[in-house]
Amino acid sequence: MALDGPANAVGQTVEVSDTMVAPEVDLDESVEEDRPWIVVVWNDPVNLMSYVTLVLQKLFGYSLEKATELMLAVHHEGRANVAEGSREQCEMHVFRLHEHGLWATMEHDS
Repeated sequence: MALDGPANAVGQTVEVSDTMVAPEVDLDESVEEDRPWIVVVWNDPVNLMSYVTLVLQKLFGYSLEKATELMLAVHHEGRANVAEGSREQCEMHVFRLHEHGLWATMEHDS
């Protein structure tokens, strides 16, 4: 059996056009700026200040002075921004902080 054109899934002959028209796509012209995310460590009544300092040094490679400064911000202000980056990076930072028993969240940088 000879076919005059390509066959569809049922085996029926299908007409083929020489010109193809792309479907019209509605593009949203407004593009939202990709703002970085920040990781926030919150004060808690459980962890010692020395432990928080150690975790910040271990996870982020901060010097003792920088880690101490961030720990004191957590202690006195209730929170400190400890890192920033893409959503995926910040999700991983929050996960690792939780693994070390610290209370951490992420939010958009304002």
